Amino acid sequence: MRRRVNIWSDFDWVTVGVYFLLVLIGWINIYAAVFNEDHQSIFDFSQRYGKQLVWISAALVIIILVFSLDVNVYSFFAYVVYGLMIFLLLAVLIFGREVHGARSWFEMGGVRLQPSEFAKIATALALARYLSSYNVQINTFKSYWRIALIVLLPSLLILLQNDTGSALVYFAFIFVLYREGLSESILLFGFFIIVLFVLALVLEKIILIFLSIFVALIIFWILNKKLKNFIIALLIFTFSVLILYALNYFLNLDLPTYYIELIALGISSITYAYLAFKNKIKHVILLLMFLYGAIIFTFSVDYFFHNFLEPHQQKRINTLLGLESDPLGIGYNVNQSKIAIGSGGFAGKGFLRGTQTKFDFVPEQSTDFIFCTIGEEWGFIGTSAIVSLFLVLLFRLIIIAERQKSTFSRVYAYGVLSILFFHITINIGMTIGLMPVIGIPLPFFSYGGSSLWSFTVLLFILLRLDASRFELLR
Repeated sequence: MRRRVNIWSDFDWVTVGVYFLLVLIGWINIYAAVFNEDHQSIFDFSQRYGKQLVWISAALVIIILVFSLDVNVYSFFAYVVYGLMIFLLLAVLIFGREVHGARSWFEMGGVRLQPSEFAKIATALALARYLSSYNVQINTFKSYWRIALIVLLPSLLILLQNDTGSALVYFAFIFVLYREGLSESILLFGFFIIVLFVLALVLEKIILIFLSIFVALIIFWILNKKLKNFIIALLIFTFSVLILYALNYFLNLDLPTYYIELIALGISSITYAYLAFKNKIKHVILLLMFLYGAIIFTFSVDYFFHNFLEPHQQKRINTLLGLESDPLGIGYNVNQSKIAIGSGGFAGKGFLRGTQTKFDFVPEQSTDFIFCTIGEEWGFIGTSAIVSLFLVLLFRLIIIAERQKSTFSRVYAYGVLSILFFHITINIGMTIGLMPVIGIPLPFFSYGGSSLWSFTVLLFILLRLDASRFELLR
């Protein structure tokens, strides 16, 4: 029997307070970022700060609508909402307007809406609905492909819009899956792929081959726990390399070094696989699959990087990894942002006194790079306060997630947490040069109706579910 509750008594007022505080501070900083001396009133609706007030007012209406709906609506219509968002993501590819190279906006009467922002909500709801279904076991092939479809379909459609940053947000759902019992090996494998991708861009092929072989041998040693097998494998590979180097030298074959390494690896692999089969040594085939998979992946990274990524995306990655220096091009935004934050010092220059801000040195300062406005005008104290507020919000969301009585609410809560964590970490990280510039907003801070409304809906659906947590059984 369900317990009848007053949702207002179970309402998480702490989270609501943090939300409104972030929105208010964000609005003030938008005012500072695009301050116009000819339009000094913060209520001037011809300016971005005036328009943001309209978006904030609309967000209040949205909050009321979210709470006016029956709590079961979000679970019951989760797939319907997801399907609608997939339709809109397809439609925007045809009818959408291109802004900054991304065809991801609908424009109606001067108001722009970005479906990709709201698709995150739909994906979180659909994933929660699926994982809360009866007899769903997350670590099965059936669940793997269904979860992958739910998460990756909107991501791929957004990628087709040339909005890589928004597409990458969907990988944050891996944290949700891990909380719900996804095998740690899957998570480690994903981390390994990312590391391998970066190394493939930074290191030479020959070094990557040696590194892959070394890692494979270490894993082989750990799994078998026999030094003898490890030494034999190492000696077979070493002798193969030496013989091939000798042949290459005396026969003047002029083979590239990494060709020699690959041929030596092939010969030694066949030799050791035969010995392993004969002597019943375990895990050899598995390790060889891992080794060759890693090598094939590293060689394919170069092709993917140069044939699938746009030139500006390549430059951003190369600049981040230190492979290119482009202070006046791709690296300009980050350099100016770092200058702005650094110039703020401990206590900042004061409200509306930021020179980097005032003279528009930082592009997109009211949207993607709004954090540097805080750093310049409020200094270390201001940035620490904002980061602390975000941390309070994130920790509060963990508490909310863990106290849910239903699987649907818990999964959705961790979806909200993961999305916000990804946005906050990447956005702040890119303004200080620690993360790639992928063009995603700072939640509740950055200018824009789509961003504010989507984060508001995302958060307040959770608060609605949380307020009725004693009613929801599944």
